[in-house]
Amino acid sequence: MIKCNLSRLMGEHKMKIADVARETGLHRNTVTLLYNETATRVDIESIDKLCALFQCNVSDLFEYIPSEK
Repeated sequence: MIKCNLSRLMGEHKMKIADVARETGLHRNTVTLLYNETATRVDIESIDKLCALFQCNVSDLFEYIPSEK
C-alpha cells in the first residue's frame, strides 16, 4: 500500500486544500483526492509541484507500507 502524507504536511504548514491548490496550480479535486488518500493515480508533475511547495522529497510525501498477507 502507498500512503500519502499530504494531510500531515499540510497540517505542519497550517495549509488548507484551497491554499495548496492555489500555490501549486493543481486542481482542487487533485489535492482533495491526495489529502483523503483516495487517489488512484498521481501525475509526476503534481508530485513535483507538491515537493517544491513543501520543500520535501518524494519519500516525505509518499511511503510504502507492505501489505499483510
